[in-house]
Amino acid sequence: MSELYKLSATALDGSLRSMKDCQGRVLLFVNVASGCGFTPQYAGLEALWRTYGERGLTVLGFPCNQFGGQEPGSEAEIGEFCSLTYDVSFPMFAKVDVNGENTHPIFRFLKASAPGVLGTEGVKWNFTKFLVDRAGKVTGRYASAVKPEDMAADIEKLL
Repeated sequence: MSELYKLSATALDGSLRSMKDCQGRVLLFVNVASGCGFTPQYAGLEALWRTYGERGLTVLGFPCNQFGGQEPGSEAEIGEFCSLTYDVSFPMFAKVDVNGENTHPIFRFLKASAPGVLGTEGVKWNFTKFLVDRAGKVTGRYASAVKPEDMAADIEKLL
């Protein structure tokens, strides 16, 4: 069993969600922010979720305030923004750190499994995406500038 399925995270509503509940699904992890130039990607992420969710894709949004202070709000404010502005219905989690000594264990796993440019592990900015296959193996890491719709072919291969 993948180490990923031994990890958990706190959802926006405060409940603890085990990644084991996602076992057998294709997963797309994204560190998100409400005040970023890439924030409109929420629409594309929601479109992927609605298009492929029934076939086995789960999009997982993890707000992060480590890049330019672009996610300063509370979990309630983040949820309201995502719902009202982008009609987000995919699972959203409480704010996490994706870099540094307080890196959330899920992002520690993702970064170690799919290092970035020149083997660096650090996430460079908001809306970095990690694609995970049904067995819990990270199959791709995508930079912020990669639009969700540009990942469709890679997602299709895993479904």
